[in-house]
Amino acid sequence: MFTRFLTAVALAALSFTAASAGDRPAGKVTVVFDHALPNVPGKSMRGVLVEYGPGGGSPAHTHPKSAFIYATVLEGAIRSSVNGSPEKVYQAGENFYEDPGSRHQVSANASDTEPARLLAVFVLDTEETELTTPLKE
Repeated sequence: MFTRFLTAVALAALSFTAASAGDRPAGKVTVVFDHALPNVPGKSMRGVLVEYGPGGGSPAHTHPKSAFIYATVLEGAIRSSVNGSPEKVYQAGENFYEDPGSRHQVSANASDTEPARLLAVFVLDTEETELTTPLKE
């Protein structure tokens, strides 16, 4: 009985390791600013700090259909591909944008040894609660 238990634990550990070996470490996402736009009823501006450790990244995703996003790399370098465009590496101080309804296929730290951070500023419908929805591939 004990041997079966250990075998089951070992197989579960191996399958978990194999399933997650290709995954990138997840990034940390923090809303740092959220304010309704007083001159545009129903719209808000949200600032989101995205931090990727070495080798980190996000799964392919979309944002709310109402969201226009302007992102600036604060530290390190970020690999990005939006709407099937070729991957591009943005260095600290560089920026990019995403139009409403865009598909963000690649968002990742370009380095496996250094951290990276970006500030994404969303202008979107105030009632939006989910800022990111994973793409179903």
